[in-house]
Parts: sequence; C-alpha cells; structure tokens
Amino acid sequence: MTLAATLPPDGGGRIIDEPLSEALSRRYLAYALSTITQRALPDVRDGLKPVHRRLLFAMSLLRLDPRTSPKKSARVVGDVIGKYHPHGDVAVYDALVRLAQDFAQRYRLIDGQGNFGNIDGDNAAAMRYTECRLTDAAQLLLEGIDEDAVDFRATYDGEEEEPVVLPAGFPNLLANGSSGIAVGMATSIPPHNAAELIDACLMMLQRPSATTAQLMEHVQGPDFPTGGVIVETAESMLETYETGRGGVRVRARWTREETARGGWRIVITEIPYQVKKADLVEQLAGLIETKRAALLGDVRDESAEDMRLIIEPRARNVEPEVLMESLFRLSDLETRFPVNVNVLNARGAPVVMGLKSALSAFLDHRREVLVRRARFRLAKIEQRLHILAGLLIVFLNLDEVIRIVRFEDEPKTRLIEIFALSEAQAEAILNTRLRQLAKLEEMELRREHAGLAEERDGLRAVLASEPEQWKLVAVGLRAVRKTLGPATAVGKRRSSFSAAPAIDPAATLESFVTREAITVIVSQRGWIRAARGRVEDPQALIFKEGDKLAFAVAAETTDKLLIFASDGRFFTLAGDKLPSARGHGEPLRLMIDLDDRVEVLAVFAHKPGATCLLASKAGYGFLATQDDAVAFRKAGKQVLVVAGEGAAVCLRADGDHLAVIGDNGKILIFPLSELPTMARGKGVKLQSYRQGGLRDALVFAAADGAAWTDASGRNRAWPEWRDWLGRRASAGRLAPKGFPASKRFRPS
Repeated sequence: MTLAATLPPDGGGRIIDEPLSEALSRRYLAYALSTITQRALPDVRDGLKPVHRRLLFAMSLLRLDPRTSPKKSARVVGDVIGKYHPHGDVAVYDALVRLAQDFAQRYRLIDGQGNFGNIDGDNAAAMRYTECRLTDAAQLLLEGIDEDAVDFRATYDGEEEEPVVLPAGFPNLLANGSSGIAVGMATSIPPHNAAELIDACLMMLQRPSATTAQLMEHVQGPDFPTGGVIVETAESMLETYETGRGGVRVRARWTREETARGGWRIVITEIPYQVKKADLVEQLAGLIETKRAALLGDVRDESAEDMRLIIEPRARNVEPEVLMESLFRLSDLETRFPVNVNVLNARGAPVVMGLKSALSAFLDHRREVLVRRARFRLAKIEQRLHILAGLLIVFLNLDEVIRIVRFEDEPKTRLIEIFALSEAQAEAILNTRLRQLAKLEEMELRREHAGLAEERDGLRAVLASEPEQWKLVAVGLRAVRKTLGPATAVGKRRSSFSAAPAIDPAATLESFVTREAITVIVSQRGWIRAARGRVEDPQALIFKEGDKLAFAVAAETTDKLLIFASDGRFFTLAGDKLPSARGHGEPLRLMIDLDDRVEVLAVFAHKPGATCLLASKAGYGFLATQDDAVAFRKAGKQVLVVAGEGAAVCLRADGDHLAVIGDNGKILIFPLSELPTMARGKGVKLQSYRQGGLRDALVFAAADGAAWTDASGRNRAWPEWRDWLGRRASAGRLAPKGFPASKRFRPS
C-alpha cells in the first residue's frame, strides 16, 4: 500500500470544517438529551427508567416468576449488560439492589435472597452471592407484554428487541416514586399508596372533570416505605399536587416509654424516608458532644428486626414533646422530601405534571394496552376459528378425507381443491392424529368453536366502543387493587398524617438557663465577650494592642443578641453562649458567617415586639420588628436589601419622629408614621440627595424634643427642630449652627 492510498481524499474528506462553538453546542445538546431520556427521568406510563425496565424484562425472559426458584443476580446483570444496557455491571447491580430493598421501594419489584443492604446504609453483598426473582407487583407491570401490548425497538447492537414501555398494571410512577438528576433538570417523586392511586383513577373514570382537591379525597399524600409522620399542611399538599412541585415534611414516629422511678424515654420506631439509621444516631450523638441539644441526654440503638432507637432526656422535668420538637429542628428526625414530578410523556418529552395529569397519562396508557391486547387476542381467535372450521370438515367428510390421505400423491393439494380449504387448514388436517377423530373430539371442537366465536363477538364490541374500553380498564384496576389493597400486608398504609404541635423549644431552653445580668463587649476589630454584671466604666476594659471598644450592650444571659451588619443582614447569638470576659473573647466572624469587608453597625439585645429603623446609605429605609430580625442560621437573615455602599443606620424606633442628615449636611424631619413596616425589602425613600447619601438618623418623641451630642459628649437641646419638618423624600435644609462637624446626631 502506498502513502498516497492512506491519505485523505482532496478537500478534507473526513475532516469537517465548522466553528468550535457550534460543534460543542450540538454535541453537548445530544449528550444532554441522552442523559434526560435514557438515565434521569422516568416514563410517566410505567414509572421506570430504561435500566429498571431492562432489568424486569430480562428477568421475565429468564422466567424468574414469583413462584419459581431465584437465580444468581450475576446472571441477570450479565444478560442486561450483554443484551440491553451497555453500561457498567456495578451501576446495573445497584439498580437491581434498589428494586429489591423494602426500605427504598414502596412496592418491591424484585424479590432478593441474600444480603441486599439495610437501612443503616450497609452495602449489599456482591452479585455472585445474591439471588433474585420477580415479585407479584413486577408481574403486574409485565402482564401482557407477550401479547403485543406495547411497542418494541431494537437494542443497541440490533441483535435483540426490548420494550419501549411496560404494560404497567398499576400507576407505578407515583406508587414507587423516582429520583434523578439530568442536565438542567431533575425529578423527585415520593412514593404513594397504590390502592389510593387506583381509587383516584376509578374516580377519574367515573367523573373525568374531577379536580385535584377531589382526587385528594383518595390520595391523602405520600406513603413512604419507612413510614413516618407527614406534618405538611393540607393547603401546601394541594398546591404541590396541582403544580407538580413542592415539598413534604416527614418526621420520625416516636412513643413515650415509662422507666423505673418515674422516669421516661423516647422510643423511635420509624424514621424519615432515605435517612440512614446509623448516620442519624451519629448525628444525634454529635449534638450531645457539641452541646447543641441542651435537652438531649443520651441516644442508643437497640434495633433488631424492628427499629428501636432510644433517646434519653437530660432532665425528667422536660416534656417529651418539647424534647422531640427541638430534635426535629436540629437533626434528620425531620426531613423535607422535595417534590418535582418531572417525567417523560408518551412522546418522550420532559414535562412537569400534577397529580391529575400523571394519572390521566397512566389511564390513557392502560386503555391503549387494553386495545392492543384485545386486537392481539382477536387475531389469535380468528386464526383458531379458521383452523377449527377446517377440522370440522374432517368430521363431515371423514371417509373422503381418509381416502385422499391414503391414496392421493398430493393429499394437501387435493384437500384444498375438493373442500375449498386454505393452506393452513389443510396443514392442520394432515397433522391431526387418528385418536383425535373420535366422536368426543368432534363435540369438543364444536364447543371450542362456539366459545371462541362468542369471545370474538365480545372483543369486536369492545374495540368498537370507547366506553366499553374504559369499563374494562376499571375492571382491571379493581382486580389489581385486590392484590395491592389495604387488606394485604404490602398495601397497608405506612405513613400517617398529623399537625406539628405549636411548641417553641427555644422558649423552653431558656428556662434551663440561669438568668444573670451581663455586658456584651464588642471591639472594633470584631472580638466579642460577655462580662458578668454591668460594666460601669467602659474605659477600664482591656483590649488587644491597636483595638478598642465598639459596643457595650447591657443584656441578660436569657437574651438573644441581635447583630446588624452593613450588608443588611441580621445575626443572632444566644446570651448564654457568649465567651467569657476573662480574656479578650473570640472573633465574632468565627461565630457567624461575616465577611471581612462587612462592618458591624449595631449590637443590641432582642426585645420581643419592639421595632427598629433600618436605612441604607442610598437614603432608603423602613421599620422592621425585632421578631422578624431573629436569625436561626449562622449565615444570618437578609432583612434590608442594600446596593452600592450598603447599610447606614439601625436604630430602635422609640419615638414618633425621624430626623435624617445626609453627607451634604442637610437635615429633614418627618413623622415616623410615614414609613412602612416590612419584614424584608429596600424600603421607601427617606431623603433626596444630589451627591452623597445618608449619613445618620435620629428617632425621637415630639413631646420630649430633639437633641444631639456634641464632640465633648454633652447633649445639646434643639428647640427649633420643627423648622426642619418637611415631606418625606424631600431634600431638607442645612443643619443649625453648632451642629457637629461629623454630621452625626450621636458620635460614632
């Protein structure tokens, strides 16, 4: 072979000249579509992803029925990856294991024998050790697959065929749920009770105009395989089922158990779905070690076949409900299961569906399956009737048929000519055994012919009438309900519903804190500490070199300390958790998520029901209640929405008038009632500026009059303050003679 023969042809040949951005976009789009349709999103009709569908189909071909002996999981995985699913054996086996776990699947589709993992999070044994077979629920999904109920397509190598979708005898999508993450979209569907779903389907067949609220008379909510108590409100659940998006709060199920000498303990028998028991115990132990759960004394796992987690209180005088409410907030004893019913519709397009839409798609699929099975059965019956008609000719002309078979050289051709038979009828006659020519056999053939003819007429009537088709769909669903209904062990509802009690654990925790007076000291460099009692002389406080006092706040150990930052966020610290004043304290930025570029503008003790003024340097502000400012997260709570230079003022709103001064030295006074009270936002305009922004503000009562503090620390009365009264958002007028050059009402 010459070198010229190995070179590409002129003009590039295999080389494609195109912009890199277009090539990448097209290929990434193909990858994204493949991920969405082949891996992440389930089909709305059978609720399965391709790997699960291929597993069940491969097991049905291996005849691994519920009543047969199981086979090695490695055999199943080998068939799946060899014929249908060209991916790694570990991923396929993981999918098989999940279908066999009773704590992962509401209705198991695979019956596993051996170690298939546990709720503690332990992995399953290797696939060479475990065995599996199908369950009754899986048989319902596969029923009719060999009767042309669904379409088939070629496998990846073109050597086999696989079903596009399973017949799905029950709404598996919602019954078992699903989860997955694709490119730019995800799905998260909680499991439900199959009997309730079937009841909702039957209601839709009787009343196609039924609303989601009416369907929820049957579908109360999710039914998790691990049980638990659902505490989501009915309004939230209705919105979730109407839109297909939302969330469900589920809690552990617990009971109080009396112990010796009047004591008690909590026994947890069910935990939220997808929470690993071992991780939960470790999490609760961590709360004890870090002293975050002040009411929790001890936790231990006494589980055997049934779950039994023991929680001991720190003190007997704690109410069990209060202890559990505190643990629900701090641990995975309560979780929120996200709901995002993002599925592939019958055309293979991703779409978010509500409850009614998902059930409608399932019912349409069931009707199509019924029609296809009826057509398949009708074709088989007509074929058999055709053969029976030929066989009956044998008994009407038995002697002539025997003569033709014995003496003719081409008996098949002669039978077709003499009796006007088809080739199939003639073939059936020639294959008939002598013992089948008895009189009883003729009577049996006539009975079979009459029965099949009657069945044929019934199928034709069904295929010609859509109402009859829906009636048969309902009959099939009622039969399935007997298999998966509440009277069976697998069909009984496991999750219950309850309203979360209105208990504030924080208020109870405060009763365990000794109430003492403290002085909270914050330095300019952000070090915080708490000194016992009242600090009469702040000048006597000692700080690190180059640091000095920024805030000294009188509080008590039972108080919540509110910290307002220049980025508009509030942070909350418990008074009893502050470091001691024996040293220099601790860096505030280690206790809260405060960026180095953000300044602390105000520190004060939380006063329930009190109001404060918040304003940005841009001159916008509003009134906020201190209760709305309390933050439960280390990251704080965004209350004032700021832009540009950030926040400028945080003052207690103890008065009826507000005085503001800008960088331009102009003061404006207006009634405090002109400001709105908001939980979060930018606020309204306080003062107009051509240049600069808001410098300072003062809240005062008109009856007491206004005043400012000069550079020497003396209060200066301001009897003429009414001369600066104006409309909010106006420019104001220049400050009076003698006003501090810092342009602040109080020295910073």
